[in-house]
Amino acid sequence: MNQELFNRLALRFGITEVHQQRDDQIFITADQADAVALITHLKHIEGFRHLSFFTAVDRIEEGKFDLKYMLHSYGLKLDLCVTIPVDREKAKADSIHHLWPAAVTYEQELFEMFGIDFPGSPRVGKNFILEGWEDLPPMRRDFDTRKYSEEVYYERPGRVTHEPREHMRKELYPSEAEKW
Repeated sequence: MNQELFNRLALRFGITEVHQQRDDQIFITADQADAVALITHLKHIEGFRHLSFFTAVDRIEEGKFDLKYMLHSYGLKLDLCVTIPVDREKAKADSIHHLWPAAVTYEQELFEMFGIDFPGSPRVGKNFILEGWEDLPPMRRDFDTRKYSEEVYYERPGRVTHEPREHMRKELYPSEAEKW
């Protein structure tokens, strides 16, 4: 692990956790208040010039989302995932679209799919994937996919529904099906 890099970051930013996944991949967690300053510093000072992806994880049990910014440094040959916890009830975060134009698309998608707002981001709130969607954002873990499907899509004649676990046992292990 590049200990010198993390010592610098820890002194300047609210880094609460560091975890090395493998030699070329490290995960850090920082406070939301430090997010844009930290990411800007990583891009302009530390050389993490490539935004590989930007997504969210719904941690419903903890009442938060984890924003995941995967950055890459070609010079260090290192992937750095910056995790920023965001309150789930007031899901809002500062935009990074001024750092990478591609972030606009990620922010627009996170708004539609999770309901996370990025004030000031140019396309947040405009139809993107879910035109006319008025339900709970579908990537939130409290969105009931089965209920939604049953309410929206009609039952087709001749269609048979199987309990997934039993169906898989019979299909994958037919000779052992009688033992269960």
